[in-house]
Amino acid sequence: MRAMRRLSIAVRALSRSRSRLSPCTLGLALLAATALAHADAGLVLQAGMRAGSGFESANGGNEELHLRSGPAASLALEWGYDDHRLWQVVVAHQRTRLALGPAASPATAQQMPLRLTHLHIGGVNYFDGPVGSGPYVVGGLGLTQLTPRLPGTSTRTRASMNIGIGHEWPLAKSLAVRLELRAHIVAIGSDGAFFCSGGCTVAIRADTLTQAEAAVALRLGF
Repeated sequence: MRAMRRLSIAVRALSRSRSRLSPCTLGLALLAATALAHADAGLVLQAGMRAGSGFESANGGNEELHLRSGPAASLALEWGYDDHRLWQVVVAHQRTRLALGPAASPATAQQMPLRLTHLHIGGVNYFDGPVGSGPYVVGGLGLTQLTPRLPGTSTRTRASMNIGIGHEWPLAKSLAVRLELRAHIVAIGSDGAFFCSGGCTVAIRADTLTQAEAAVALRLGF
């Protein structure tokens, strides 16, 4: 009954404001309202360090282009599937730079600011029993938006996935801490004109972009 009251309140609030919401925003808000109505719902705030690459120069030589390692953050919404599994919707973001080297034209900067944003739907599976404690595996499928910040380039969106392992320790009834290792894999599939827009200032190719992330997270239960 408590869960149904939560859902009813959330739906009424959404119906009053639906004229001000875009279809995408409304869909995410309805998903959040549904999640809150389920058992074991929670919000996960995560921060970590991410490293990896997969880009090469397309100007001959197959020289690897290095993506700078750096901080990344994510926000996840989770809700119960059964007594030891959770659904998870996660948005992860990183601001980094790609060293262009021979992939850049002479008039182009040697580093390209790049923003990576993942939106994945997946789940968490605890090994040793109930949700909220012990080791787990996590994973999801979705899309990644790659946004370069350089003249002559444009944003690209590609299919992607994540998979990882972690451990969770309860701190209080509705609070837990997690340590996690996760891999992010993005299907690029480009032979040299990946970021080109109205004239190619950088010549980059890649099959996949692969990154590894070590992170710490707080899970806040509802």
